[in-house]
Amino acid sequence: MPEYLAPGVFIEETSFRSKSIEGVGTSVASLVGPTRTGPLSGVPEALTSFADFERTFGDAADLTFKVDDTTTTTVPNYTSHAARAFFDNGGKQLFVARVSRAADDGSGPTALTAAKADDLTDVTFTSRFPGAVANYALELHWKSTEHLLVETVLNTVSEGEVVFLVANGVPVAAKSGAKPTADKFPMDVKAIVKRTGADFVVQNTAVALKPGTTDPIGGADPLTALKIAGLPTDAKVYRVSARRPQQSALADGTLAVLKLKKSGGVGLNLSAYDASFNFSTFSNLVGFLDANGSTLTLPAARNAGLAADVSLPLAVLQGQSAFIESLSVRLFDLDVHRTGKDGEIIWRTGNLTVAPGLGNSLDALLPAAPARKMDELTQPVACALGTSPSGTKVLAALEKLYDPTDLAPPAGSLDGPRCIIKLTGGTDGSVPAAVDYAGTEDLINGSTGLAALESVEDISIVMVPAAAAHMATHKAVLMEMQKHCRKMRYRVGIVDPREGMSLGEVREFRNDFDDTRLALYYPWVVISDPTGARLEINVPPSGFMAGIFARTDVDRGVHKAPANEVVLGALKFEQDLNKFQQELLNPNGINCLRSFPDRGHRVWGGRTLSSDPEWKYVNVRRYFHFLERSIEKSTQWAVFEPNGEGLWANIRSSVEDFLYNEWKSGRLLGGTAKDAYFVRCDRSTMTQNDIDNGRMVCVVGVAALKPAEFVIFRIGQKTAEA
Repeated sequence: MPEYLAPGVFIEETSFRSKSIEGVGTSVASLVGPTRTGPLSGVPEALTSFADFERTFGDAADLTFKVDDTTTTTVPNYTSHAARAFFDNGGKQLFVARVSRAADDGSGPTALTAAKADDLTDVTFTSRFPGAVANYALELHWKSTEHLLVETVLNTVSEGEVVFLVANGVPVAAKSGAKPTADKFPMDVKAIVKRTGADFVVQNTAVALKPGTTDPIGGADPLTALKIAGLPTDAKVYRVSARRPQQSALADGTLAVLKLKKSGGVGLNLSAYDASFNFSTFSNLVGFLDANGSTLTLPAARNAGLAADVSLPLAVLQGQSAFIESLSVRLFDLDVHRTGKDGEIIWRTGNLTVAPGLGNSLDALLPAAPARKMDELTQPVACALGTSPSGTKVLAALEKLYDPTDLAPPAGSLDGPRCIIKLTGGTDGSVPAAVDYAGTEDLINGSTGLAALESVEDISIVMVPAAAAHMATHKAVLMEMQKHCRKMRYRVGIVDPREGMSLGEVREFRNDFDDTRLALYYPWVVISDPTGARLEINVPPSGFMAGIFARTDVDRGVHKAPANEVVLGALKFEQDLNKFQQELLNPNGINCLRSFPDRGHRVWGGRTLSSDPEWKYVNVRRYFHFLERSIEKSTQWAVFEPNGEGLWANIRSSVEDFLYNEWKSGRLLGGTAKDAYFVRCDRSTMTQNDIDNGRMVCVVGVAALKPAEFVIFRIGQKTAEA
């Protein structure tokens, strides 16, 4: 209550209208079953297209399950087919929970690690999610960046920096130490030098000339160091370094290539830097840059003709432009092929480097635990580097992983060498059991199966199409779905019969269920096989029906029975039912899918699997879910409000306004609002004991619309009157 302690004008906001109730969505579906890949635990992400499904859970190729140590069975990927059917028939939002056999007994799907050389463990590729699809082929495409060498004239030189010095007429006062003798001065100097205190220490030999001569000063009287302060004022110091590439960065161990020009057999000769090496015989030098881009280390193992490793300061390349074509960083693009090296590319990334510690290194772009959830769901592989990795080790490890048959194509082949790393040994595990579909609740590692869907409130449709492929576990899985729908209250489960059931078998199968939250559709649907392995394939109807539920909700409303609707994507149905056969099934709550001349393939039933006539129809059950959930969600504000006439009147007004809008929209039966619904919340609906115990009771009655399942016209003869 506000306090008024001083005179003045006070403005206070208040509300004179009741709280409105907003209708909840009813078309969000969930799909539980085995898939080719994808996460096995955690809260599912909403998918809005079949492309989203494929990116996260793989393609529609068949699944191969282990029966025993020597036997496997291959079944169509009904989960993927159901997802496609859902979106094709108008579905907009789908949550998918992948299930697998429990991994602790060794029967779960297998995660893959690329083979490694015994002496090189610095690179490990792992499939992010297990499954047979994880037998990926990783292809590396090597490429070079732009020319990176930069020459800069310096005013000051940092301690320890290696630079190129050009100075003419150097006086004897510039000498440092006892040699060379004074008669050698003045001299012209072109030398690789290193700043050490107040001196430039010469790093190479035979680069100082007596003015007017061509004889180098060296041999027994070499130039070793010069005093910086004694150099002529016009002396120039050049820094030669590699600049940062546009598509990457530099770190210790960055792979680089120094490409040399060849003219008349004469190339770059750096023997003045190190007399033991003559580079005139090389055209390409492969090495590793340091983080500063000032030193190129050339391993002898990668440069045939080098007797030992060479650490080459780039300063030695100053003035050698006539012989240097380019210095470029070597990066690579990575393609992930789904089924072998010539299979579909399902993911790619570019401009990776072998140098560790950069944003585009393998371990940074393919971490085991990505910071972004989208990367975790869509990246098919992860990469880890060993302890104390370096660019040299990473490159060597990658080369050990290459498939040698692709590096050396057969004679006469038009294919060039390809850098392929193959992951092998992945399996789909054993057939998931009912307990795997039920899942477990795990707040630490993430819940699995149906339990993972409990935290997603928006779901209203549940389906488990893949369970119908396995007779031994089919009924038990459906029982788990039934328990889940009852537990979550506002969900309806779509029941699939098994393939090829006769009329008698499906009637007997139906007898195992009596629930207002289940609906059974029969027979299976024949579609064109999207994998191309077969011309046609039979699939369970639940995916189609979930999409039709969603389409009807959007086009007409949840009050409309999802029946007499076209089944999009159906070539035909597994069995061509006629009217007389349906007369055996419809009274048992088995909804038939039928083909009609000139009217296509349609849903011809809208009943639940309930013996209670009050809840005979699917649309009535789902419409009450809509009303109950909408009222529950939009009246949370009333909790802990003072339980009196003011609250009761507000609740009555809110619910009446909501139901009035439903009646005006044609979703309730009745010529007037009074006939369509009533709302009571007063002393007649609660006792003093209810009030004393904090209970507010509101009674709501609505006249739901039933579908016109049997349209009857009574026609008789009439005598004409004058």
